[in-house]
Amino acid sequence: MSRPRILMADDHRMLAEGLRSLLEPEFELVEIVENGRQLVEAAQRLRPEVIVADISMPQLNGLDAVEQLRQAGCQAKVVFLTMHKDALYAARAVRAGASGFVVKHSASSELVTAIREALAGRSYLTPALAELVQNMPDSRTAGFDKDVRLTPRQRQVLQLFAEGRSAKEVARILKISVRTAENHKAQITSLLGLNSTADLVQCAIRHGLIAPN
Repeated sequence: MSRPRILMADDHRMLAEGLRSLLEPEFELVEIVENGRQLVEAAQRLRPEVIVADISMPQLNGLDAVEQLRQAGCQAKVVFLTMHKDALYAARAVRAGASGFVVKHSASSELVTAIREALAGRSYLTPALAELVQNMPDSRTAGFDKDVRLTPRQRQVLQLFAEGRSAKEVARILKISVRTAENHKAQITSLLGLNSTADLVQCAIRHGLIAPN
């Protein structure tokens, strides 16, 4: 009987490789990728049963990557494995269609359980956050999308500029013109009331698009 196939996405390569011995007795780890764009490509190419992904990743964060995959028809179960211990992140993960949410310091004791639950059609949240998520009003889980209606493209542009990339780099990654990238940035800063690059970075951190240094 074949083992369930898992795709892992985490920009901390050593941590991801360290989890291989935890997973491989029961699952087949088909590939490890290091950013959200690689995750989208690999998931469509490999069609794993389960995706284990971080939330804060370069180029495209885990939540937006999973949203892209869902829109493309990907049916893989998703378990987020993240450093974020905030119930708000867990709630947003559930809202994005995740089956599991495990904080990294609990990976050795909880990750395999979360994957098993996902494959069985159930969900798993780190116990310390589960009750908080259940009692959280829907209005808190919506993030700034509901309030200012950032488009998926604007979220991508915000993340890339917040990572310190130039307009030319953003244009290359997103396959758009430099002028379009600059126009997106101007619209975002106006929409969110941002006055500086530091404001843009803090906004991206606050909403989980990038990790704090």
